[in-house]
Amino acid sequence: MATQKILLLPGDGIGPEVMAEVRRVIGWMNGEGLTAFDIEEDLVGGAAYDDHGAAISDAAMGRAMAADAVLFGAVGGPKWDDVPYDVRPEAGLLRLRKDMDLFANLRPAICFAALADASSLKRDLVEGLDILIVRELTGGVYFGEPKEITDLGNGQKRAVDTQVYETDEIARIAAAAFDLARTRSNRVCSMEKRNVMKSGVLWHEVVSDVHRRHYADVELTHMLADAGGMQLVRAPKQFDVIVTDNLFGDMLSDVAAMLTGSLGMLPSASLGAADQTGTRKALYEPVHGSAPDIAGQGIANPIAMLSSLAMCLRYSFNQGAVADMLEAAITRVLDTGLRTGDIMQAGMTRVSTAHMGEAVVAQMAAGAPA
Repeated sequence: MATQKILLLPGDGIGPEVMAEVRRVIGWMNGEGLTAFDIEEDLVGGAAYDDHGAAISDAAMGRAMAADAVLFGAVGGPKWDDVPYDVRPEAGLLRLRKDMDLFANLRPAICFAALADASSLKRDLVEGLDILIVRELTGGVYFGEPKEITDLGNGQKRAVDTQVYETDEIARIAAAAFDLARTRSNRVCSMEKRNVMKSGVLWHEVVSDVHRRHYADVELTHMLADAGGMQLVRAPKQFDVIVTDNLFGDMLSDVAAMLTGSLGMLPSASLGAADQTGTRKALYEPVHGSAPDIAGQGIANPIAMLSSLAMCLRYSFNQGAVADMLEAAITRVLDTGLRTGDIMQAGMTRVSTAHMGEAVVAQMAAGAPA
C-alpha cells in the first residue's frame, strides 16, 4: 500500500484535544494495515500567531499544498480578539481555503437515531434526517473587495463588505451539487436572495442554466435563503442537497447542525477541482468552533472530528469501506449510551474526549474483518 501524507492542523481551543483522537484512530488503522498514512503536524490560528505572528506560516502553507489531505481542528478564542484583522486566527483558515482553491464545502447534517431526542425539534421531524449542504467557499462577501472601514469624521465610520460572484464560480459549485445529488436522492434546492441582491439574481440564472444544459435528470427547486432557514426548522426532511453561496451556506449549515442535536457531531469537507489525474486538494474539519470555554478539560466531543476523518477516507483516498467501518463504529458507540457532555441524555453514560475515542477504536476493532 502506497504511503499517503496527511497534514494535521489542530489549531486552538478544543482543536488539539479532538485531533488527538484522530491520531488514535489513524494509529489503529495503520497498525491494522487498513491505511498507510504518514502524518505531519503544524500550527494554525492563534497558536500560529503566538509562535510567529501570522495565522499560518508560509512553511505550513507549503506543507498543506504538498499533502494528500489536510485535517483541521478549530481556531480562535478571546485571547486573540485584539490582534490585527489580517492576522486574526480565522485568517489562517481563509488562506488555506483560498490558496488551495477549496471552492466546494460539503456539510452533511445527519441525525443519528440514538440522538433524535437530543435535537431541539421533535423526533418525528429529525429522525432519519440526511441533508447535504454544498456551500461555495472561495467567493462571495468573505473575499470580495473592497472590504474596509472608512473614517468619515465627526465620529462617523462606514463599513463595506462586497458580495461578488462570477458565472464560472457559480457554475462549478452548482455542478458539484448536482453530481452529489445523483449519488443520493437526486434533488437539489438552490438558495439565494434574488429578491434584494443582484448576486442572487445571477446565482439563480446560472444554476438554472447549468441544470437545463447538463443535469435535467436532477430535480431542481429554488428558495430564498431566509425562507430556507425557516423551512429547515419547520420540515427539514424535505431537503436532500442544498446549494448556496458562502455567507448563506455558513449560516444555514449551522442551523442544520443543531437539528442533529449538537454542533459537536457534524463534519465537513472542503474540496478543490480535480486535476488531470483525478486528485484534488482537500481539507476536512468539524463544523464546531474552538469552544474556548471548555478547552483543556478533556470533555469535548470528538465525533465531528472523527467523522471528518471518515469523509477524508472517502473523498481523498477512495477508502469507502474503511470510512464505512469508522462511521458504523461511531453509531455503535452512541447506541451503547456513551455521551460527551454536549449530547448527554438521561440514563446515558457521560465520558471524556479520550474515552469516546477509545470506544470508537474498540468498536472498529470489534467490527473489523477477521
